[in-house]
Amino acid sequence: MKVREYFILISVVLVVLIVGVATVWPPVLWWFILVGPLIVMGVIDILQKKHTIRRNFPLIGRFRYILEDIRPEIQQYFVETDTEGRPLNRILRSVVYRRAKGATDTEPFGTQMDLYHAGYEWMEHSMYAKHNPKEIGEFPRLKIGGKDCLQPYSSSLLNISAMSFGSLSDHAIMAMNKGAKMGNFAHNTGEGGISDHHLKYGGDLIWQVGTGYFGCRNDDGTFNEKTFRENAIRPEVKMIEIKLSQGAKPGHGGILPAVKNTEEIAKIRHIKPGIAVHSPPSHSAFADPIQFMNFIKKLRGLSDGKPIGFKLCVGRKQEFMDFCEAMIYTGITPDFITVDGGEGGTDAAPMEFSNTMGMPLREGLIFVHDTLVGFGLRKEIKVIVAGKIITGFHMARAIALGADGCNSARAMMLSVGCIQALQCNMNTCPTGVTTQNRSLVKGLVVDDKAPRVKNYHEATIHSLLELVAAAGLNGLDELDRSHISKRVGMYNVQTYDEIYPYMQEGSLLEIDTIPDNYQRYFQLTRIMK
Repeated sequence: MKVREYFILISVVLVVLIVGVATVWPPVLWWFILVGPLIVMGVIDILQKKHTIRRNFPLIGRFRYILEDIRPEIQQYFVETDTEGRPLNRILRSVVYRRAKGATDTEPFGTQMDLYHAGYEWMEHSMYAKHNPKEIGEFPRLKIGGKDCLQPYSSSLLNISAMSFGSLSDHAIMAMNKGAKMGNFAHNTGEGGISDHHLKYGGDLIWQVGTGYFGCRNDDGTFNEKTFRENAIRPEVKMIEIKLSQGAKPGHGGILPAVKNTEEIAKIRHIKPGIAVHSPPSHSAFADPIQFMNFIKKLRGLSDGKPIGFKLCVGRKQEFMDFCEAMIYTGITPDFITVDGGEGGTDAAPMEFSNTMGMPLREGLIFVHDTLVGFGLRKEIKVIVAGKIITGFHMARAIALGADGCNSARAMMLSVGCIQALQCNMNTCPTGVTTQNRSLVKGLVVDDKAPRVKNYHEATIHSLLELVAAAGLNGLDELDRSHISKRVGMYNVQTYDEIYPYMQEGSLLEIDTIPDNYQRYFQLTRIMK
C-alpha cells in the first residue's frame, strides 16, 4: 500500500474514532484542533499537482522542502568543518567577526590547514624581522591619480568593494559608509547609483558607473552627461569607476530582482519600480577601445579632474591588450584599474556564470600587471583588486603579485552581521544585510555595526603590516612575488616569481622582445602602425 493510501485510511479511521468516542465523551472533539489541520493539509497535498513528492507522500513530503530551505544552516552549523565551508569557510568568517568586534583574533593549538596539500601558500619570513607596525605610526596610503588627474585621491590600502543599494539594505549601506568615515577609507557605491544613505555620514565614495548608467541615464538607458556631472562633482565622490564586468557574472550585467526594486530604489536608478532590472551586458556609450579611452577623458572633464578608472574581470586577453594599445595611441590613460576575480560576487548570479565564467583573481591580476608593464603603462596606472580579499595575507599576496591596493565586499558584509545564509537573492536575508524587507532590515542597527566595519578594516591593515615586518621588509613597495611560496605538488614548492616570471618593462612595444607566452595574443594591430 502506498503512503497516500495509508494517509487516507488513517485519516478516515481517526475521524470515525473521534466522532464515535464523542458520542460518549464529547470533549474528545477538541482533538480536531490538532488532527483537523493535518488532515486538511494532507488532502491539499494529494489534490495539488505541482509537487510530486507532496502528492505521493502527503504531510511527510513537506519535510523535504522544509529541510531544503534550512540546508545551508544545517550544513554550516552541524556538518562542515572549520576549513570546508563555501564560499568562505568558518576560519575566515570567524576572523572577520572577531576583528569586527574587537575581540582576540589569535588561534590556539596550531593551524588547521593541510600544509602538504597542493595549493597551500605561505609567506616567507626573515631572520631579521622589523618592528611591530604598531610602533611605526599611521597606516600607509595610496595616491591615485595620473598625469591628467586634477584631484588625486589619497586612498586606504583596503576599501569597501562595489555593492549597490538595492542589493544591500539601506541600513547595511549606512553602516558601511559610517564605518568608512570613521576609519578613513572609501566605500564603492556599486552600479546602483548614489543614494541618500551613501551621503548621510559623509564617507568617501567611489561612484561606480555600470552599463545601466543608473544615476546618470536618459529614459532610454543611454548615458546622460548632465546628471553624471551633478553626482560626480559631489564632495563625497572621490573617484569614478566604470564597470565593464564583475567577477560574479562577467559579460552578463547586473541583476536586481523585482522584489527588491522598491519605489526609493527605482527613483535613484531612474527606472520603473517593481520590475526585475537586468543591466545590459555591455556599454552603449562606446563600442571600441579608442572610444572607451575618449569616454574616460570625457568623464574626467565632467568630474572636474577626479580619478577615473574601470573595473573588469579578465576574459579574452587580446581585448585588454587592445585597451593598452588604445592608451598609447590616444595618450589617454585611466587613473586606476580594478581587477575582479571570477571568485568574486555578493548577490544574484546565474550558476553557470558564477562557477565557470571569468578568470580567477590571481591569474587576472598577474596578466593585467604584466601587460601594463610590457606596454610601459604600469607607472601611470594604479591596480586595485577584488575577489575574496579577507585577511592580511590575502592583501599581502595580492600586492606581491602586482596590486597597489585591495577592495573587499564579503568581509565587509560579515562585519555588519552577515552569517552567509546564502539568501542574498531571495529578499529574505535574516540579518537585514541583503534584503529590502523592512521587518528584517530594522534588526540591523547602524550605530552598532558601523564601528565593527571600522574595527575590521583597521585590524586587517594592521595584520598586513605585521606580515610585511615579519618578512624583514621596510615597506609594501619591497613586497614582490619572491616572498610568497606555493605548493604545486606533494614534493614541489615554487615561489610566485618562479611560477610567473616578471615581464620586462616595454617588452610588448617591440616585436623582437615579445615573450613567447604573449605571441599568440599579440597582433601588430590596426592601432599601432
